[in-house]
Amino acid sequence: MKNVIAGFGVEGQSNLRYFREKFPEADFLVADECEKVDNLPENVAYQTGFSGLEDADLIVRSPSLPPKKIKTSGQIWSATNEFFANCPATIIGVTGTKGKGTTCSFISSILRAAGKTVHLVGNIGVPALDILPKIEKDDIVVYELSSFQLWDLQKSPHVAVVLMIEPDHLNVHADFNDYLAAKANIAKFQTADDYVVYNSQNEFSSSIADASLAQKKEYPFVLSDSITSAIRLPGKHNIDNACAAIAAVKSILPNVSDDEIKRGLSEFTGLPHRLKFVAEKYGVKYYDDSISTTPGSAIAALKAFAEPKILILGGSDKGADYSELAKEIARQNVRLVIINGANSDEIREVLREEKIDCEIIQLDMATMKEVAKSIKNKAQSGDVVILSPAAASFDMFKSYSDRGEQFVAAVEEL
Repeated sequence: MKNVIAGFGVEGQSNLRYFREKFPEADFLVADECEKVDNLPENVAYQTGFSGLEDADLIVRSPSLPPKKIKTSGQIWSATNEFFANCPATIIGVTGTKGKGTTCSFISSILRAAGKTVHLVGNIGVPALDILPKIEKDDIVVYELSSFQLWDLQKSPHVAVVLMIEPDHLNVHADFNDYLAAKANIAKFQTADDYVVYNSQNEFSSSIADASLAQKKEYPFVLSDSITSAIRLPGKHNIDNACAAIAAVKSILPNVSDDEIKRGLSEFTGLPHRLKFVAEKYGVKYYDDSISTTPGSAIAALKAFAEPKILILGGSDKGADYSELAKEIARQNVRLVIINGANSDEIREVLREEKIDCEIIQLDMATMKEVAKSIKNKAQSGDVVILSPAAASFDMFKSYSDRGEQFVAAVEEL
């Protein structure tokens, strides 16, 4: 039996460990785009690229590798499919363009406040197969699911949470319909015994829910003042994320108390690089929202603050349309826009077309230290500075985390 691990990032390495234990007698090949990889077991072969795999019996793909790029007569599989096929516990799956990690964290925190054993896995950074052997029947799994993980999903979770959806990853997906079809798999295989929680204000989230056979729970809805005050993250979008989390929890724990909900919400203070407060310098507050890789997420960041704002935009392009973001900048109290990165010309042109009248500074692939210094010279006491790039990070950084960490370090040095 010939098994191939296609892609050898964090999840690919987890896949190799898991499937070698499951199939100890099988031959394994790791395929990746790198010239070579380190730390391979001696009896595992390696090749650069994904061609010549037609004779494989099983190919386990990493999330970002499109199934259509794999040519084989064998089975194409994924860690997500393997987990869903073998997990003994209830799974709450969460997808959407933005807010997945925060919503998953809210769900997990409320469930733990209610006394449940919870496993938070998936796109949030914990390889699901690493913890599969530890999961008991009465536990609950909260699984953050990207479009890449959903591409070829064959079984939907008991509770599917579909957050706001907008065009994203169009540099990888064939088009928006391909992206939306991948997202729709989270609810495609549900039955009348399942639940789908969806954003009723978003047409794409609503369309996915409409096609599901599951019982439907819509959000956002009005929260009591005491529950709203328990949310420690800024912005209406985080109130919406809390609504989605509450609806998901109540699907499986209808008797969860308000006290448990409030305790769960209040104990979660935010994930790194998600509109996270960095520091206050000379009366100016700095926020790191480096995970913002779409115009919609930057719009949400702008709406989170009433104060005068300085917005940092730009990065590598993912096929996004920036016109709505430009219109929101015009509506908001934005004093300055800093544009930096590979798509800065494109963003500058859209701002010009929308006749944005605030000050705009376009930098040329500047370091975060240079960005921070430019802002320091312009910022006034009472301003809020937001790194919310609305673009991917790979033009200048290893990841959105690397981009955010460099921003935090630059601010701390001011």
